[in-house]
Amino acid sequence: MEFFSQTYVALRGPTGAPQTASDTISRLSDRLSPATLLADRRAAVLALKGLSRDCKQDVGDRALPGLLEVLSNDAEVDADIGKAVIETLQLLCDTEEGEAAIKELGFTYTDHVLANEKATHTLFDLLGDQNFYTCFATLQYLSTLLLNRRQLVQGYFLTSPNGTRNVVSVLEDKREIIRNEAISMVQALISQSPDIQKVLAFEGAFEKLFNIVNQEGGVEGGAVTSGALTCVDGLLRFNTSNQSYFRETPFPPVLCSLLLFPPNLQIRDAAPQEFALQFWDKQKQTNASLVIGIIGMLVGSKGSSVQEATAFTRCLVEIALASNAPTPLKTQSLRLLPPNSTFPLSDVILTPYMPVPETNGEEWDRLEPASALDALVELALHGEYNGLESGKRIKDGLELRTAAVAVFENFVQKDEIRQTIIQAMLPSEGSSGAAPLTPLLHALVSPPNTASTLDPANVTSTHLATLIFSHLLRSSPRAKALARTITPSPASVLPDSNAGSFFVPADGAPPAPTPEVEDDEPPQSVIQILSENLSLSFLSRSRASTSDRESREWDRLVVGYLCLLSQWLWEDPQSVREFLDAGGFGTLVEPINQTSEADTIVPALCAFLLGICYEFDREPGEITRATIYPILNRLGVDTLVGRMARLREDERFKAVGPDTVVLPYASASYLQPSLKPETEDEGEIWFDWAFVDFWKSNYCTFPFSPLLGFEVVDGSSLLDTIQRGFSAEPDQLSSSASGQNAEAAILVASLRDVIRAQSQEIETLQRKVKELTTSKDNELAILRAQVESLSSELAQASEKQKDTEKEQEDLLVLLDEVTSKRKKDKAKLREVGQEVSEDEADDDDDDDGNDDQ
Repeated sequence: MEFFSQTYVALRGPTGAPQTASDTISRLSDRLSPATLLADRRAAVLALKGLSRDCKQDVGDRALPGLLEVLSNDAEVDADIGKAVIETLQLLCDTEEGEAAIKELGFTYTDHVLANEKATHTLFDLLGDQNFYTCFATLQYLSTLLLNRRQLVQGYFLTSPNGTRNVVSVLEDKREIIRNEAISMVQALISQSPDIQKVLAFEGAFEKLFNIVNQEGGVEGGAVTSGALTCVDGLLRFNTSNQSYFRETPFPPVLCSLLLFPPNLQIRDAAPQEFALQFWDKQKQTNASLVIGIIGMLVGSKGSSVQEATAFTRCLVEIALASNAPTPLKTQSLRLLPPNSTFPLSDVILTPYMPVPETNGEEWDRLEPASALDALVELALHGEYNGLESGKRIKDGLELRTAAVAVFENFVQKDEIRQTIIQAMLPSEGSSGAAPLTPLLHALVSPPNTASTLDPANVTSTHLATLIFSHLLRSSPRAKALARTITPSPASVLPDSNAGSFFVPADGAPPAPTPEVEDDEPPQSVIQILSENLSLSFLSRSRASTSDRESREWDRLVVGYLCLLSQWLWEDPQSVREFLDAGGFGTLVEPINQTSEADTIVPALCAFLLGICYEFDREPGEITRATIYPILNRLGVDTLVGRMARLREDERFKAVGPDTVVLPYASASYLQPSLKPETEDEGEIWFDWAFVDFWKSNYCTFPFSPLLGFEVVDGSSLLDTIQRGFSAEPDQLSSSASGQNAEAAILVASLRDVIRAQSQEIETLQRKVKELTTSKDNELAILRAQVESLSSELAQASEKQKDTEKEQEDLLVLLDEVTSKRKKDKAKLREVGQEVSEDEADDDDDDDGNDDQ
């Protein structure tokens, strides 16, 4: 009580006169001086903390230097004063609450705190404090400073002696509140700072973060798991050094394991059911999305091993095509597949699943196994689960289907793959029957329903089939030539186009094959069928009883046909001739004369396709350039140019981008106010980016395409060039830059084939030379080994011979010495009168004789 009385008297003043808040703050600021007692400084900080909520500016202006002094001198000594001063600074630097002027004060005080590195280094040192409140308040205050002036704090962190160690240590703190707050702070700390990302990664941040994920239950965990995975993503994204280091750790396979996908699954083995069928909620979807994002980042960057890339790609494919994952996760998985991937979609066998109706997703049927490529095409044509909800045309579902189309486009980049897929639509060699009815071909040539209301699901299926088929044909003369030979089954025997190709065991026995119907008419080619379907669509579209919504569906169907035919007939005179002979020319003329403000796309595409027919009509036939020329004059050059110019201004064309194909329904509906979406998230598809790019790449060079305002090389406007193209005589080639007609294209294609054949021959010869060189090298190595062995034996024999000769010389010397000694001994024996045997004498004589000799 005495302490509080003394404090009160000190604040009240000696006279007891009432004081203003400014006077009180000034007195409290004076008590922050190091000359005062620690207890007085603590009481002053606590009082300033309370006043800072209502008098933020006064406290900041008068007490901030003293508070920073207390932070540096007392926070590590006394936990209570440390907690109080950090919380006070937090209130002063806060910029998230209050009016604009109050928020501006927060930035001002933040700049004052960060005027030098002293305060920041102290805060990073305090992270090692074992006191709960001090550490927690420090983490919160660092997060606030990072939010206000991130780059300054990051710079001070890199110079802090204990910053890295303390930050990593709090990530493994046993107290969950500290650990969770540390995760939030680290997310801000590593943002857009490769240096800090590297420092933390090599200090062991990956291990700490994955330990948190495992402790929280993997993707089944809550927001803490999401935060930890966000930190992992932040450490890896746009940081090739960390990605290389991460690949050397044991954690890449853990990413697949978090999704319950076996990382060592063989290419021929089926994925386990516990991976394919899981229970999903919003939080789990968020966590799984982060894991999938990290996987996609690693598989799309350089440095992945073949085994790692295969495992990651297989995981993404299985999620998208053979699991019950939420639709956004499937879309994300498909979009993250690398465009240049060599993953064998046609060789991987998947096991799709279908939800049992009225079970709320708790029971599932296993479908017949299918290749990943078949499942991909099926997904694009009919949507999830065999088209179960394709009629609703939800935007998420359409995004998934267009992502599948994009993956298919990347898969068929090589011309050989395109030709193989188209070849599968042709009758086998020696067979006289119709072409096999693949799901793609079926959806493409199915006739539109003109007897009743058009089904939007069928329209979407046919439209996406035209997109897929255009990817097979674009810029490939060989593929176009093969496609012209396809003769599908008659329309009368085609099954329901809304049904998928997968067999569902719960539906009973497989459907019996439809009996073939005898037809005297010769089979039609795909171009002839498309021309007929286009004509039927125009007739149905023009009916008076057609509602605005159904008319829009007919427009989308017509756009799909026209886009496919434009890309097919481009630089292909034989296909142009087939289209003209099928009556396609007459179908294009009437829509060009329409004057509806609500319909700009169809007349523009008709004019574009009409120009293609006129430009590349090089084959003899009934309808020639001479036949088309008067009709073009009657339509008027200005009319054709105007129709095409309006396409570029249409929102449905302008809004399409590489990642934006699905548009909200109904785009550009201000011209038709009656069009309203049936559901809040209904979407629609008009063009894909491949066609938009095709248009933009060719309409500048195509003599009939309008690009107002641009200049050509000779200085005349492009509009004049276009008009000259329309006015060109039938026996004259256009002066367009696209003068590379089909004959030239065919010549180029044939030369490419020759080059390809020669390249293959060169490769074969190089392979043979390599084999011969390898064989010769092997023989040479053997001979060298033999020479080395013989040389070694010779050297050993020479050494042995030298040793033998030396031994013989030693023996001869020894023999001479023994002989000399014997003579001396005999001579001594004779001198003393001893008898010497005759043999010994003879020996002596012989020796003497030998000596004489």
